[in-house]
Amino acid sequence: MNICGLDLFTLVNFVLSLLIFLFGCWSYIKTKNKAPCYIGVAFGLFSLSHLISLVGMESGLRDTIILVRAFSYFIVLTTLYRMGRKSV
Repeated sequence: MNICGLDLFTLVNFVLSLLIFLFGCWSYIKTKNKAPCYIGVAFGLFSLSHLISLVGMESGLRDTIILVRAFSYFIVLTTLYRMGRKSV
């Protein structure tokens, strides 16, 4: 499904990941807790990868997008692990 020529699935993912990025930054500013900042940065990277897809550059940057998304998942996983160990 497309809206204004944009894939709806990718557009929704872009908007939601951008919101999580913004809330992560806001939460860090309010609490000085690094965990929301790390998770926000990861979702900011997800947002960037979705934006690349939305503007039609995905085919030329497919390998880069995979690396960015894998790194983003790694950030979230290590942050959650550190939170579980109470070292964030």
